[in-house]
Amino acid sequence: MDVKIYEYDVVIVGAGLAGLAAARETTAAGKKTAVITKLHPLRSHSGAAQGGINAAIGKDDSVDLHAFDTIKGSDYLADQDCVELMCNKAPETIRWAEHMGAVFSRDEKGDIAIRPFGGQSKPRACYAKDRTGLTLLQTIYEQAHREGVEVFDEWYVADLIYKDGEVSGVAAFSLRDGQMALFGAKATMFATGGYGRAFKINSNAHANTGDALSIVARHGLPLEDMEFVQFHPSGLGGSGILISEAARGEGGRLFNSKGERFMERYAPNALELASRDVVSRAIMQEIREGRGVGPNKDAVYIDLTHLDPQIILAKLPELRELAITFLGQDMLKEPIMIASTAHYSMGGIPVDINCHVKKNQNEIVSGFYAAGECSCVSVHGANRLGANSVLEALFFGRHAGENIIKDIATLSPKPLTQNDAKRMLEEYTWVKTNNGDEHVPTLRSELQESMTENAGVFRTEESLLKQKNILQNLLKRYKKIRISDKSSVYNTELQEAIELGHMLEYSLFIVEGALARKESRGAHYREDFPTRDDENFLKHTYAYMDESGNITQEYADVVLGKFEVKERKY
Repeated sequence: MDVKIYEYDVVIVGAGLAGLAAARETTAAGKKTAVITKLHPLRSHSGAAQGGINAAIGKDDSVDLHAFDTIKGSDYLADQDCVELMCNKAPETIRWAEHMGAVFSRDEKGDIAIRPFGGQSKPRACYAKDRTGLTLLQTIYEQAHREGVEVFDEWYVADLIYKDGEVSGVAAFSLRDGQMALFGAKATMFATGGYGRAFKINSNAHANTGDALSIVARHGLPLEDMEFVQFHPSGLGGSGILISEAARGEGGRLFNSKGERFMERYAPNALELASRDVVSRAIMQEIREGRGVGPNKDAVYIDLTHLDPQIILAKLPELRELAITFLGQDMLKEPIMIASTAHYSMGGIPVDINCHVKKNQNEIVSGFYAAGECSCVSVHGANRLGANSVLEALFFGRHAGENIIKDIATLSPKPLTQNDAKRMLEEYTWVKTNNGDEHVPTLRSELQESMTENAGVFRTEESLLKQKNILQNLLKRYKKIRISDKSSVYNTELQEAIELGHMLEYSLFIVEGALARKESRGAHYREDFPTRDDENFLKHTYAYMDESGNITQEYADVVLGKFEVKERKY
C-alpha cells in the first residue's frame, strides 16, 4: 500500500506543555510546524499538574537558592549547568506564560501567589488554585493555535525515521481509520511525557505509555537514568489518583493508624515538606510495619481538618472533589487516605543543554530534539522537586523551539521514501494478524503488578533479578498475543497491544539500571545498599538495546558546579 508523505519544517510528537511551547515558538517564527498527538492537546497529561510551577519571585528568595534546592533534591545527580539555566530563566518563563494569558492565583497585594513545596527553602510554587497545569496548557494551546500550528490529533507515532546519524521525520497512523503517513521534517522533536503506566498504582493518564523511549532505543540510541522513577507520596488510597503536594504545602499533616505524626521520625525539620522520595519511603515503611489505615491497611491519613475551610475551598477545590468522588471522604470533615503512587520519570531520552538528542555521551543526532518528561536533560537527577516539572516542560519546550529555529537553516535531511514506512507496516500487520493465545490486558496487569512489587519504592538484588526474569518471560509471551478486533476504525485493542510492547521494553531498562546501581540515591532505594556511593555512582546511566533486546550500560560524568556534593538531610 502507498503511504502518504507530508513535508514540514518541524514535526513535534506530543502536545503537552513542552510540545506546544516549542510549536508556538517555531510557528511564530514562520516555520511550518506539525504537532502529532495520540489525543487532543487539551487532554494531554500536563493538564493534570495541580500544585504549581517554581520560580524564585518571592522577595527573600533567589535563583541560587532555587538551584541549590533542586540540586540537593536531585541527590546531586542533576547536571548543575542545566539546573542553573532553568532556575535563572524561571521568573521570565512565568512572565512569558502570564503575558500569553495564563491567569495565576494572587495574594492580598495582587502579586502572583506562591506556596511552599517539599524540599524547598522558600515558598516559590506559583499556582492557579490546584489546576496550574490545565491553566497553562489551555493558554499555550490557545496561543499555538492562534499562530497557526497544524495539529494531527488521534494519530499514533509508530517509528522514528533515523538513518546515517540523522533523523528526518516519523512514521504514524491515524487512530480514526488506520490511514498511514510519513511526516518528513528538517527538525523532529519528541515531547511525549512519562512512563508511569508501567506500574500498577500510578498517577499517570492512560496515554502515558512511554512509547517514544522504546522507539528511540530500537534504533540503538541510548536512554539515560531510567532506574530513577519518582513515587509521589500522596496518591488516593487504592487508585493512585494524585492528591497534589499543595495539600501538604497548605499545611496537611500525615498520621498513621496509631495517630502518630510519623514524619517526626523520618524528617524532623522539614516534616511533611521533606523531598518526595523521603516522604514516600516513610509512608510505605509505616504501611510495611503494620501501621497503615483503611480496610486493607495499605494507606496513611493526610489531615487538613485543622485548616480554615475557606483555604481548602479557595486553593484546593479539585483535590477535595477527587477525594469525595473516588474515596467518599471529604477533607473538610475528615482525614483522607493516601499512599505512594508511581508519578514521574526522571530518566528518559538523553539531551544536551539545548535539547539536542544525544547519540552517545559525546555526539548529538542531527535534526532530533526532545523536551519535557520523556527527555533527560537531567535537571531532576535522582529525585524531582515538586513544581519543577511544569517549569522544565514549559522552559525547555520553549528553549527547544528556539534552538530549532537557530539550527534549521543547517539541517537538510534525506527525502523520505515508501521504504521508511516498512517497520511501522510490519509491526501494525503483525499485531493485527498474529494468531497466538495470549491477551494484552493479562500481560499488562502482570507487568504492572510485578513492577510495583519488585522495582517500586523499595528494591533489592533479589527482587530486581526476579523482575528481570518476569519481564523476559512476558516479552516471550508477548510474541504470542492475539487481538480480536481486526478493524481499522478506532482499534484501541491494536493500539494497546503496540503500547504494551513498548512498556515491556523500557521496563527492562528500569530494572537493568536499578540492578547495576548498587547504592541508594533519591528515588532509587536499594535495601541491600542503603547508602549513597558517590565514589562509584555519582554518574549518569547510559543504556543501549541491541537488535536481540539485550541491554548494555555505561556511565557518564555528572556536570558539577558551585554546589558541593554533601549528605542530604531534611
